[in-house]
Amino acid sequence: MLAGMSPFADLVDLPRRLRHPAVRDLAWTLLSPPLLAHVDGERPRHPLRASAWAASPKRLERWLHELDRGPQTLLEQLSALRGNRLGRYYEQLWQFALNAAPDVRLLAANLTIREHGHTLGELDLLVEDDEGLQHIELAVKFYLGPSQNDGLQAANWLGPGRLDRLDLKLERLLQHQLRLTRLPAAREPLRRLSTRSASASLWLGGYLFYPWPEGCTAPVGTDDDHLRGLWLRRSDWPAWQASHPGCWQPLQRMSWLAPASCPAGDCWSSASFASWLDELPADAAPRMLVQLAAYGRDDWQEVARVFLVDDHWPQTLLGR
Repeated sequence: MLAGMSPFADLVDLPRRLRHPAVRDLAWTLLSPPLLAHVDGERPRHPLRASAWAASPKRLERWLHELDRGPQTLLEQLSALRGNRLGRYYEQLWQFALNAAPDVRLLAANLTIREHGHTLGELDLLVEDDEGLQHIELAVKFYLGPSQNDGLQAANWLGPGRLDRLDLKLERLLQHQLRLTRLPAAREPLRRLSTRSASASLWLGGYLFYPWPEGCTAPVGTDDDHLRGLWLRRSDWPAWQASHPGCWQPLQRMSWLAPASCPAGDCWSSASFASWLDELPADAAPRMLVQLAAYGRDDWQEVARVFLVDDHWPQTLLGR
């Protein structure tokens, strides 16, 4: 198995069969494909690659179903989170899983490396498994591709609401975060936890959103199975909705991970969505929208997701 391949490809639809939102997010975190298959010669390494779950994915499936029936331990860990930082939530989900995974030891999370009183950086995860000591950097990102420029270039993929670019994120990971364990200042903190030398790798989850109707190419190194959506401008929404009728509603930021799900009675009506859209300012920050469809007797599940942006995006980012 290549380092960048998920060992759980057969379980990719499992999040849709789970009920509790946090457990669905956990399952999505562990089972969804990475955004990138390689970057500058680096391949992502699934944090659970050397676990017994990877050798027998049915064990992971059973664990997630058991957790879905009784999620108290997961909810206790997540209760310590403050605010709506999706990246921290994503990290906590990984930490919970690694603490439970057979044949894996989570030695440290967010381990600070300091020199002469100055913070040089943090190691997201330090894990020991049958393949050695692993320093793993995590990120979950949602990037929108260019409508006019070359999609192959990572610099043309932007975060929805702030000056966040795929190339800058990768540069930070490759040139700084993944090199932290090589620094002299890291020797003593690492020695206290393990006598082994650390291998560094990254795991970048999330979605890439392609412009509609123009489309664009994927960035260099993209995983063939990466998750994708579309983005469109406000003025294009009527044409889009006419060709994609159904139940649409906005998705709050902390619900961006697993496919959206809700009871039939909680789904927005067409009138409710139209009213929300009418009240949305023309220059509002990008909003993630999901289309829901019936999935069983009383359950509606996401079938599509899009980012709706103002007509001048991304230029409006500069004014925020």
